[in-house]
Parts: sequence; structure tokens; C-alpha cells
Amino acid sequence: MNKNKTNPNYKIIAENRRARFDYSIEDEIECGLSLAGSEVKSLRQKSANIGECYAEVENGELWLVNSYIAPYEQAKTWGHEERRRRKLLVTKRELSKLWTETQRKGMTLVPLVLYFNHRGIAKLKIGVAKGKKNFDKRSDQAKRDWGRQKQRLLKQGD
Repeated sequence: MNKNKTNPNYKIIAENRRARFDYSIEDEIECGLSLAGSEVKSLRQKSANIGECYAEVENGELWLVNSYIAPYEQAKTWGHEERRRRKLLVTKRELSKLWTETQRKGMTLVPLVLYFNHRGIAKLKIGVAKGKKNFDKRSDQAKRDWGRQKQRLLKQGD
């Protein structure tokens, strides 16, 4: 991870922070995206949102549904649709694994981070997740609050 922070090409475009609160993430997979040129230009300006989107396996392909990439102003004639379904690129083995987990185990595919990797290529990190119940969320919140309080107490003791 330290290598990515020092690399000038590595850039986080959009992050779904709510995903880790609403879901317990079992596994993470890095996917490529099939994008139009104006979409890539728009992503370079960090104008995207993956908060309300999800991924699904349909007809042997992996799709990103309801993701938002803002229109690129300079590409008025050959622009792109903002909320179109975008194809995600994974290997056949990963695709079959994702399909079995979503069909049999009742998991969902939640986008976590949209970023440019060290080579400057747009990637999406997807989490294989299971939805949390309200009491799970409350217990996580309590643990987080206790951790903060403990840090404050330790800091005051110094």
C-alpha cells in the first residue's frame, strides 16, 4: 500500500465508505472497467459517485449498475450516458466464483473503491458482502466509540 501512495499515477477517484458500515465484507476483487473516452476524461477530474451502485452477474458477464460518471464538458458531441450499465472485466474463474457466491450463499457485490492503479488504468475494487442487521451495526458503532474513548484516555494520561 505504501508503494501506491508514493506513485503519482495512483489516484482514488471515488470511495463507498457506507459499504463497510452496511455490509460485512468477506472478500475483495479488483476489476477493470470497460469505459468510453469521455468517461475516462471525466474520471481524471474525479467526478464520479459509486455510493448507490451495485454489481451483478448477468448472462455470464459482470455489470456495474447505477454508477454515476459526470458528463465531460469538452466532449459534447461524443459524450456518454451518465448512469449507463458498465461492463466489469474479470477472469472466468473469478466470474464463476462471484456467481456461485451471489446465487448460493446470498451475498451481494458492493463496489468499494474506484481508482487509477499505478499504471494509470481505471480499476474498481468490489467486495463480496453480506448485509448487516441493525444490532450488528450498533455493536460496530459501540466498538468504534470505545476505541476513540480509549485513545483519548491514553492521550490524557501522558
